[in-house]
Amino acid sequence: MSTSTFNRRWAGVILEALSRHGVRHLCIAPGSRSTPLTLAAAQHSAFTPHTHFDERGLGHLALGLAKASGEPVAVIVTSGTAVANLYPAVIEAGLTGEKLVVITADRPPELIDCGANQAIRQHSIFGSHPAATLDLPRPTPSIPAAWLISAIDEKMGALKAGALHINVPFAEPLYGELDDTDLTWQQAPGEWWQTTTPWLRYENTQAVNAQADWPFWREQRGVVLAGRLTAQEGEAVAQWAARLGWPLIGDVLSQTGQPLPCADLWLAHPRAAALLAQAQIVVQFGGSLTGKRVLQWQSECRPQDYWIVDPLSGRLDPAHHRGRRIVADICAWLEHHPAHPMMPWAEPLEGLAAQTQRIVARELTEWGEAQVAYRLPELLPPDGQLFLGNSLTVRLVDALAQLPAGYPVYGNRGASGIDGLVSTAAGVQRATGRPTLAVLGDLSTLYDLNALALLRDAPAPFVLIVVNNNGGQIFSMLPTPAREREKFYCMPQNVSFAPAAAMFSLNYDAPESLAALKEAVTRAWRSSIATVIELRVPETAGAQVFSRLLKAVCA
Repeated sequence: MSTSTFNRRWAGVILEALSRHGVRHLCIAPGSRSTPLTLAAAQHSAFTPHTHFDERGLGHLALGLAKASGEPVAVIVTSGTAVANLYPAVIEAGLTGEKLVVITADRPPELIDCGANQAIRQHSIFGSHPAATLDLPRPTPSIPAAWLISAIDEKMGALKAGALHINVPFAEPLYGELDDTDLTWQQAPGEWWQTTTPWLRYENTQAVNAQADWPFWREQRGVVLAGRLTAQEGEAVAQWAARLGWPLIGDVLSQTGQPLPCADLWLAHPRAAALLAQAQIVVQFGGSLTGKRVLQWQSECRPQDYWIVDPLSGRLDPAHHRGRRIVADICAWLEHHPAHPMMPWAEPLEGLAAQTQRIVARELTEWGEAQVAYRLPELLPPDGQLFLGNSLTVRLVDALAQLPAGYPVYGNRGASGIDGLVSTAAGVQRATGRPTLAVLGDLSTLYDLNALALLRDAPAPFVLIVVNNNGGQIFSMLPTPAREREKFYCMPQNVSFAPAAAMFSLNYDAPESLAALKEAVTRAWRSSIATVIELRVPETAGAQVFSRLLKAVCA
């Protein structure tokens, strides 16, 4: 038997089986032990390959592809610490529901725990975070191909959300010309090779059950809370709430158009709290809420019933309300629970939101990250999409801007980490081919700096706005001791991103006013080369302006 050839056949069957479950994008890192998988992938016409030299960034590239495409995306890495670098992306996928298929090459069992090079214990390396794991045996013709195919089918057929980890040990030799060794083993599944369907089909139909008492509840005073949604879901939820006459509090990732904008400011007003306390039912769609005041209200509200509707399983409610946790497709659920036209019962909230917007417009006249957050909708490309980083950036946009309904907005708001944000944004664009605006902080960009290499192959105009406030200034909003704050929390780096853009042959601009920013962005949308726009802003101004606005609204 030619070991190198059979390794290739084994890997080829794995990838062919995955292609039957909608895997179209393959993200591949360099490595020797993964050679059978890499060469099999290179010869498979069904896949679009993506490469990156950094496994941590590669995992987030796959995450972005899965976010925007709605399809499972596969990742191939070699053995050793390369595997461990996928951990953050696996965690995020588990929290936000993207389907990742993480295929990790491994040393065979006799090379584990004996001092062999690049050999670590990869069994259950991701702990409880994957939705499923499959530890395959060493490739051998004594195991029929049908077993390998059906093992893949079983895991993929049951995968509703999150990551599947497939660990594949390969013995040497890994290299050699492909010959006719064990061709009969590979051909044993017969006509399956000429089809496009799985060998073993799993039926996972999730019927939506209508709530029997919905006709009663839709006549009551309700509030709709919208977290992370797709563009289609966001528009549908907004129309549903408007028809019911229920106020809608929309997160920055809700894509509802935020009909009551600046909620994270006006929710601090006593009049808002008194009015919302009259709500008899709250229906929440999606999780991952951003705003501090929104989270406080969600935690403290006490309606008669609290429903959470989301296709992901789990409670999704850190406040542990008494109510109903409904696991269902959101658009399908809305169809089964039609809105009965009603007059708005909380109209004063509209005036409060409008008054808050006027205060924001009046106060935000000075150049800075708060002004950019408020005016962000003016920078969005037509038929494009927005990717928002974490920390202070997403909070300011959530509190100050009103994004268009149905405009695609993405972010990593599951674990809300700053790792892999540039990579994720690159993956989002590769899945859609749309012009993309990404807004990140300086530390977030530094953390994933080598992912700028992924932007060299952008399929459409890409603008990365780096808000450089010299450190993690979100910590300036927290009651940290003043003496330790800069050294141990904010950690200013005093860097310029111009050399980084030049290193990867990207366009670069550093506007110093809103008008100059608009001009730079307009130029960038006409360029085929991705553009890094660095905004050097006063270090603590964003946090200070937000605190000032909060006081003005409460007054």
